[in-house]
Amino acid sequence: MKRILVVLVLTLAACGSQSSAQQAQAATLTWAIETQPITLNPQQWAQNKVRLLVFNQFDALLSRGRDGTFEPWLAKSWKVSDDGLTYTFELRDDVTFHDGTKFDAAAVKANLDQFLVPGYNAAVAAIQLAAFDKAEVVSPTTVKVTLKKPDGLFLDFLASPYGGQVSPKSLKSAKNLKFGGLDLVGTGPFILDRYVQGQELHYHRNPAYKWAPPSAGHQGPAYLSELTYRFLPEAAVRVGALTSGQVQVIEGVPATEVNLIKKDHAFQTALNSGTSFSYYFNTSHAPFDDQRVRQAFREAVNVDAVLASVYQGTATRAWSVVGKASPFYDPSLEHTFGGDPAKANALLDEAGWTKRDSEGFRVKDGVRLTVRSVSSAPFVRDRRDILAQAVQAQVKQSAGIDFQVKIVDQGTAQKALDENQYEIFENSRGDSDVGAALNLILPTKGAINRSHFSDPRVDKWLAQASATADQALRKEIYAKVQRAVVTEKAIVFPIYVPADQLAAQKSVRGLGFDPGSGTPRNAYDVQAGT
Repeated sequence: MKRILVVLVLTLAACGSQSSAQQAQAATLTWAIETQPITLNPQQWAQNKVRLLVFNQFDALLSRGRDGTFEPWLAKSWKVSDDGLTYTFELRDDVTFHDGTKFDAAAVKANLDQFLVPGYNAAVAAIQLAAFDKAEVVSPTTVKVTLKKPDGLFLDFLASPYGGQVSPKSLKSAKNLKFGGLDLVGTGPFILDRYVQGQELHYHRNPAYKWAPPSAGHQGPAYLSELTYRFLPEAAVRVGALTSGQVQVIEGVPATEVNLIKKDHAFQTALNSGTSFSYYFNTSHAPFDDQRVRQAFREAVNVDAVLASVYQGTATRAWSVVGKASPFYDPSLEHTFGGDPAKANALLDEAGWTKRDSEGFRVKDGVRLTVRSVSSAPFVRDRRDILAQAVQAQVKQSAGIDFQVKIVDQGTAQKALDENQYEIFENSRGDSDVGAALNLILPTKGAINRSHFSDPRVDKWLAQASATADQALRKEIYAKVQRAVVTEKAIVFPIYVPADQLAAQKSVRGLGFDPGSGTPRNAYDVQAGT
C-alpha cells in the first residue's frame, strides 16, 4: 500500500479557461518593488521579497493549494514508498521551456543534479538536499528520486523557488549562471526580456502557457501582455509613484502611509510564514558568550514601544523564532521575556559589567560593552534600519549597552560574517515550511548558523522532525526546539512577524498572497484596466 498518492485530472474549471485568457485585454502593468534581486536564478534564491519574480518566469514540480497543502503543477501526480525513500513523479507531457526545449524527466534530473555541482549552491546541497541520493529517468514522463534517508521536507523543497525548473540547455549555456538573467529560462507564464540593473525588470507574456496549478484563478496564458517591475527601495518614492499613477501596484507599504493609501487604493496584507524577524546572538565570543548578557539585551528593550513607534500599530510582535503564521508556532512562549530594564541591569551587574564610562556605557576590564550588527543592504526591508536605531537608543538608555548598527554592501557584510566580526545577526526567512529555515539557522553545522550555537539536543530534534511527515509529531518536536533556543538558552531575540503589503490602483484585479509563504504571489492572475 503506497503511503501517498496524488493524482490530478486537469480540467478547465469555471474559474477560468484558455478562452477566457485569450479574451482578456492586452494590458500592461508596472509594479514597484522594494528590493532589487541579487539573483534571478531560482536555485540561488535567497531574498524573500523576490519570490514573486521567480514564479513569473519559472514553474516548480509542485505548488501549494489555497489551504496550504501540496498540489500538482509540472508533476501530474506522485507517490512515495512506504519507507519514505523513493518518490516517483508522473510529469505533464505538454510543457515547453521558453527556449523551445521540452520539459521532461531528463530535465528534472538535470535540475536536481545541478545542485551537486561543486560551488553551485553548497548550502542547499548540504541542508535542503542532504538526503538526496539520485534521480533516475524511468520514461520521458516519469522520474524516480531516491533519498538516503526519509525527509519530510522534500516535497516542500520541490514546491519552493529552489524547485523552479530551469531549461537544462540554459543551465549549460548561461553566461552568468549564479545570477541568471535573460539567458536562464524556465517554463513560467512570463518571459524575461529586459533587465536594467538598479532600475527595472521587464517581462512579456508566454503565449504557449497552459499548465498553471489547479488553484490558480484561471488556465491558459496570463492576462497581462507585458509586466514591468521597477526597483524603488525608498518607501516614500514607491508611494509617490503609486499615487501619481506612475505605477499601478506597490509592495512594502510603510506604516505611516497605510491610512492614506486605503482611502483611494486597494490594500491587502498578510503575515509571512517561516521565521520571525529576530536578532541572533553570536555566542562564540564576548559579550554574548555569557547567557546573562544575552538575556539582559532582550530585557533592555521594550519591544511593544519600539514596534508602536516604528510601525504605528501595523506590526505583529514575535515571541518565538517561529513566526506566528506557522502551524508549528508555540504560543506558550508569549510574554516570557523582554521589557524589564531592572532585570537587565541586575543581569549585567552579575556578569561583571558594573562600571560606566564617560558616555554612560557599561565597561568591564577597560572594555566597553559593545555589540555590532552588520547587515547587507539588499536584505534590509520593512524599515529595519529605523527599527535598529530605536533598539539602539533603548539599550543605551536602559542598560548602558553600545549597540552599533551598520548597513553595508553585500561583499562587506559577508566579509564581516566570515571573519566573525559581529555580535548580532539579524534575519527572517519566508519558507513555506519553517522546518526548512530552522535547519539552516540552528543546527551546529547549519549553513547560516551565525550564532555559533551548538546543542546536541536541538540537532537531534531537528533531524527527527525532518525525517517524519507526521505534522502533529513535528509540532511537538519544534516546540522543544523553540523553548530551547528562546527560553532556555536565550540564543535568539524575536522582534516581529514579517508581513507583506500590496497597494494598487482599484482597476487592478487578481493580486494576492502565496498560501504557503504569505508573500505576494506572481502576476499570472493579475488583470489591469477597466
